[in-house]
Amino acid sequence: MTFRARHLLGIEQLTPEDIRAVLDLSDRYVELSRRTIKHSDALAGMTQINMFFEASTRTQSSFELAGKRLGADVMNMSVAHSSVKKGETLIDTALTLNAMHPDLLVVRHPASGAVNLLAEKVNCAVLNAGDGRHEHPTQALLDALTIRRAKGRIQRLTVAICGDIAHSRVARSNLILLGKMENRIRLIGPPTLMPTGVAEFGCEVHDDMAAGLEGADVVMMLRLQKERMDGGFIPSEREYYHRYGLDAEKLANAKPDAIVMHPGPMNRGVEIDGELADDINRSVIQDQVEMGVAVRMACMDLLAQNLRAERGRAATGGLYA
Repeated sequence: MTFRARHLLGIEQLTPEDIRAVLDLSDRYVELSRRTIKHSDALAGMTQINMFFEASTRTQSSFELAGKRLGADVMNMSVAHSSVKKGETLIDTALTLNAMHPDLLVVRHPASGAVNLLAEKVNCAVLNAGDGRHEHPTQALLDALTIRRAKGRIQRLTVAICGDIAHSRVARSNLILLGKMENRIRLIGPPTLMPTGVAEFGCEVHDDMAAGLEGADVVMMLRLQKERMDGGFIPSEREYYHRYGLDAEKLANAKPDAIVMHPGPMNRGVEIDGELADDINRSVIQDQVEMGVAVRMACMDLLAQNLRAERGRAATGGLYA
């Protein structure tokens, strides 16, 4: 299985072969998670620390469950009560954690690039659980797994990503992954929620839902990230839903078998109609949650394998490198 990464900091560093390796192993972990006995010993004897500088019930719970199912000792670091709140720098926090000899460090941080900085200061494998507007790699991988299981492939599909593109690290990671896998990508949303230089992303850009959704295989809705907005990006939530919220009428422009996705948490009646979000024939939103655990299990397993191999080479002086 080809996957040689030291850390998982973003999709940009992964090759198509790396992505397939993660998805293939994730498929096996989906089956494991559906059994009565859900445990593996892939991370037995290893320590996983989850350090979330931003609140995220969904992602943190998913990583915690993934680590425990793989047999790791899992610690959730409470940043709200940590020394970070007392003025400790990110680098000092990294050095403190490094002295505890963890094997896997899962980090979410509001600043873009913070996770990369941590990875330079520790001796363990680091997984990016979302950093600022930069990337959210495991979300893109779980989205890819959801698409592949629903559509039978992850290549040559028309994927519409709709909503708050400008503030979304999910959109960025999906753009990179779907581009690597040769898909046709459309970005749909108001001009105020499109990032600068969007024309250089190698995808189509629409400010009209009907045109953007025409013939789409996958419709991926995004959350309005009001906490990252410092101005009047939309007139009102009501107006936004009228123009860009997904409902049955707008979805009718996509292919009849198009699937509907959302990374969560959802604002029902703002980004998506509640009934459509719950439509078992079109919505795969709950499948995304299930795939999230499997993908995070696969990512940690693969990184742990590489970490063990690296430590083994170091212990023998590199004789078998």
